[in-house]
Amino acid sequence: MIEERIITQAIISSYLKRLSRVIPADVVIVGGGPSGLVASYYLAKARLKVVLFERELRLGGGMPGGGMMFNQIVVQDEARMILDQFRVRYEEYEADYYVASALETISAITFQAIQAGAQIFNNISVEDLKIIDDKVCGVVINWTPVERAKLHVDPLVIDCRFVVDATGHPAEVIRTLEKKTGRVICKGEGPMWAEMGERMIVENTKEVFPNLYVCGMAANAVFGGPRMGPIFGGMLLSGQKVGQLIISQIW
Repeated sequence: MIEERIITQAIISSYLKRLSRVIPADVVIVGGGPSGLVASYYLAKARLKVVLFERELRLGGGMPGGGMMFNQIVVQDEARMILDQFRVRYEEYEADYYVASALETISAITFQAIQAGAQIFNNISVEDLKIIDDKVCGVVINWTPVERAKLHVDPLVIDCRFVVDATGHPAEVIRTLEKKTGRVICKGEGPMWAEMGERMIVENTKEVFPNLYVCGMAANAVFGGPRMGPIFGGMLLSGQKVGQLIISQIW
């Protein structure tokens, strides 16, 4: 006999149990695109309590769309070792250019991040930061449908030691900080220039405010770097770098 009551209780109780495990968290990652997911993997592998919030129903950011909905991605030789790390299959197209399935790549990264211990919650938006003594120490969350319906529903707070803005082009967390404090200026991303964009996205991955880091396309949006289109090596390397930076702060 299958009872709807038990199904409902199982879903609610197990979800709340997972969420309770990350209160407080070591690291909150905002955004479930490739850089945020890669960061969550490395941080979880380091035995940190990591939670990732993605406002959309699905994960992956822009990666599943590949280039103009051709769902393949290009990764340069420098980042190929990350594909190897996640056991993603790829083919060499020309010297230093490797092609992989966008869906296989994001699926593999997501699977291994969860297996490593990262807690991932979709349909949750981060609408604000908790700042005490001039340091970020938490995020303010609410359901995405509440945000989009513009309902007046008070949010909840997840305390943490570090926050990572991995929200992509909008750089939403940094822009919230800019709007409320004026302490950080988000320059906005520049026009397409793949070579420069790939280099700068890694260089711009850093701490921008005490305990607040930026990675992925959000890093170039904050510091005015170019966009780079459907080459994703820089995104993967950026996620790896922000993980390493935070691990070095903790351990």
